[in-house]
Amino acid sequence: MKKKKQKIYTPESLQEEREYGIYWYSWLWSMVRPVLVFLCSALLLIGVVSTIVNKGREEWINPVNALDQSEIVFVVNSGDSLSRVSKNLEKQNIVRSSSFFKYYADFSGFSQKIQAGEYKLNRAMSVKEILENLASGDGRPMVRSITVIPGWTVEDIAAYLVREKILATPDAFLSKCRSGSEFNMFYYVSDVLSSGRPADRKYALEGYLAPDTYEIYVSADESEIIKKLLSQTEAVYKEPFHARAEELGMSMDEVITLASLIEKEAKTADFAKVSAVFHNRLKDNMTLGSDVTIKYVLGTKRMVLNQNDLNVQSYFNTYRNKGLPIGPICSPSPGAIQAALYPDESFIQEKVLYFCSKDPDTGELHFSKTLAEHEQAVQIYAPLWEAFDKKTGAQ
Repeated sequence: MKKKKQKIYTPESLQEEREYGIYWYSWLWSMVRPVLVFLCSALLLIGVVSTIVNKGREEWINPVNALDQSEIVFVVNSGDSLSRVSKNLEKQNIVRSSSFFKYYADFSGFSQKIQAGEYKLNRAMSVKEILENLASGDGRPMVRSITVIPGWTVEDIAAYLVREKILATPDAFLSKCRSGSEFNMFYYVSDVLSSGRPADRKYALEGYLAPDTYEIYVSADESEIIKKLLSQTEAVYKEPFHARAEELGMSMDEVITLASLIEKEAKTADFAKVSAVFHNRLKDNMTLGSDVTIKYVLGTKRMVLNQNDLNVQSYFNTYRNKGLPIGPICSPSPGAIQAALYPDESFIQEKVLYFCSKDPDTGELHFSKTLAEHEQAVQIYAPLWEAFDKKTGAQ
């Protein structure tokens, strides 16, 4: 058997071996060391971050008390800002930090989703669970819509609010509208009250509860509803209307009064024509002879009025009294107010002085320049009025 040749080390070769080993070890350490440093740093960082996260969760995120599921009533009012909601939650000890709740709501997209309402929360809820509740709504709306129709009287509006179960009874609403004293912060109400004529009106606020569709709080009382409606009158009756009324020598109250007659007498297409007839009669110092003022006093819906009706003693009776009635007889639409201020110019020039119903079903009117023409038209159309009353059973 061949013997393995033994390697003979010389001092020089031993030195080379040692140097080669040191080189290899240095090279390996140079490769491993950064990895070890990174791993140690990462572990340290993870420990620090974990500590911070746990501390943050404990101070800001975690439920206030995971074991406390007792019910807490929390209310978000309409118009409450996210900051207010956050502070109220912290004040009731439902969240740990109002600032964190606000930032979390903003970051997670809940800030614009929170709804007004009454909620049942508890201290075991997480921030996310609380936000999901507040964004879902409580199923009970805070506001609701009401619609006041042009031509409605104060009594019509009160009856509607009771019918819609917004008010239990009409009494307080009617009483407040009758005196108007609670609402003299509105300049036009103040003018009416200082005119010395409210005592002769059925309601001081008649005509000023503007027809429109409104959003009101479900909890709104009579005063709040009345203020809402009165405010709309100010929005409708703007400065150009005041300037035009001054040109005509009319007060705002006179314009609203005339507009209320126009609203009751005609359909929109004939507003300006009816306005012209009334303007012409006022200019000629004639009585207006408007049936709708009699109906307002008597509370009747009949088209055919008898002599006793026409003789009723009232400042609203425009058959007995010249000029405009003592006040409005309903809430006029913006279109009727516009017509009161801008009557049909051709009818003004032609001095048209009379009109009567041509078709009770459509509201179409017949206009006449002379009394003879008018009386002839009345004879033609009166049977239609009688038939209409019989058909509708109007009292």
